[in-house]
Amino acid sequence: MNNISTILEKFGFDIETCEINPLGDGLINKTWIIKETGTGRNFVFQQINDNVFKRPEDITFNIRLINDYLNEKHPDYMFTSPVQALDGRDMIKGDDGGYFRIFKYVEGSVTYNELHKPVQAYEAARQFGKFTNLLSGLNIDQLKTTIPDFHNLDLRFKQFTESIKNASQSRKNKAKESISFLSDNQYIADEYSRITTSMDFRLRVTHHDTKISNVLFDARDIGLCVIDLDTVMPGYFISDVGDMMRTYLSPVSEEEKELDKIEVRIDFFKAIVKGYLSEMKNELSEVEKRSIIYAGKFMIFMQAIRFITDYLNNDIYYGAKYEGHNLVRGLNQVKLLKLFLDKESQFSEIVSNELN
Repeated sequence: MNNISTILEKFGFDIETCEINPLGDGLINKTWIIKETGTGRNFVFQQINDNVFKRPEDITFNIRLINDYLNEKHPDYMFTSPVQALDGRDMIKGDDGGYFRIFKYVEGSVTYNELHKPVQAYEAARQFGKFTNLLSGLNIDQLKTTIPDFHNLDLRFKQFTESIKNASQSRKNKAKESISFLSDNQYIADEYSRITTSMDFRLRVTHHDTKISNVLFDARDIGLCVIDLDTVMPGYFISDVGDMMRTYLSPVSEEEKELDKIEVRIDFFKAIVKGYLSEMKNELSEVEKRSIIYAGKFMIFMQAIRFITDYLNNDIYYGAKYEGHNLVRGLNQVKLLKLFLDKESQFSEIVSNELN
């Protein structure tokens, strides 16, 4: 492990006057909170996982690009810009490897790991929509792709079909019903292929990881801004809207083993659509607006096939904390997708009302 004091010194911190404690339960990056005992100021200190992000400098480039654009065009927007090191860099490479950065902690802000009220879904969707809308004038070609093929459903479906060919008979038998269901719904993957070649769908500045913990709220549950911008890169709006639907609609996560606890909450769907369109209604094309429901299918379907693919491939990507872990995750997302498809007519009415 790198010497934290040496790294902090490069950012101008005196380790003798700092308290450092772990922050959050993120699965990718390691995060700590730094408190300066003399000033009382707090900072977020983070080590980027360069096994996931192969080019951490691309993350730093994107965040600086966005920061400079917002400062020029929308200076009132709350943006969690990085603290610069003494030599002007936004990120420091440790002597033993690893990449480190620091952000100012937004005092009085609140984050959630799960949703309890539709208003939280509304505010989160509004913030993600606002983020994309404010950056609509940024030249998308300047942004780096931090995780290639992250939401490429063409690739994910191809990996799924390959895993079926190569899997052991035992694993195929256990995943048989999920394999059949997902194969029968290949039209979701086919629709993605059409979207990527359509002039009606625009590549925009897209967050790509719209879970609720990536939004800062105030004490009244009003959204302040979005955070954790490592996955920000060019993408389609269906990634952000779909990920909110996938992670906000059910009261339980993809880790839930008791599938009866999975449900699709109509009031949360309405909140997501209303919140996102409050910022993006005039930005989306008419064809894109007709794909709002598809966004949910897209992300739930993709995550289901990714879990089942990994199970068939002997858990080489996500790993497994217990036997059949990725099968459980896959069954969970298959159940969520079935419930989502069952409510499509109700969703259509909600979207129509919000667009009119």
